[in-house]
Amino acid sequence: MTAALLIVDVQTALCQGRYETHDRAATVDRINAVSAAWRTAGRPVVLVQHEEPGGEFARGGPDWQLWRELLIAPEDLRSGKTVRNAFAGTALHAQLQALGVDSVVVCGMQSEFCVNSTARGALALGYAVTVVADGHTTLDADGRTAGEITAGINAGLAELSGVRLAEAAALAH
Repeated sequence: MTAALLIVDVQTALCQGRYETHDRAATVDRINAVSAAWRTAGRPVVLVQHEEPGGEFARGGPDWQLWRELLIAPEDLRSGKTVRNAFAGTALHAQLQALGVDSVVVCGMQSEFCVNSTARGALALGYAVTVVADGHTTLDADGRTAGEITAGINAGLAELSGVRLAEAAALAH
């Protein structure tokens, strides 16, 4: 199996200020550990960035930028998106197919939105999907804590055939 790591929306808008995600620093550290191991092994790393006209996610704006503590490398692939699913309306699937990728590992922000949608989108396209169980986060919302939301997303994804959960430490070997 050829696997790619998809790092979804680890952008400044979700890492500081009013939309700062829960446990951001530790989550980014875990993502960095996985991505470092991935690069050392010569596996593809894809940095996905959400964009919307105006507001925090305006392409090129300061909040649209990848978070300053996220480790990136020149060989990392980039993919922009305008909806929650990183595969919808983008060239990501074609990029991965050209590399012979048949499985993806998904991590990033926000759990219930883009991480969940991207994992499900990958599954629908036939990829084997691993979600970094402790490598995604979100904000408190709708009377639930970010931890409750993330745990709920993990539980829902784990019920899907073709999706597995793994801790960052297990993937950063």
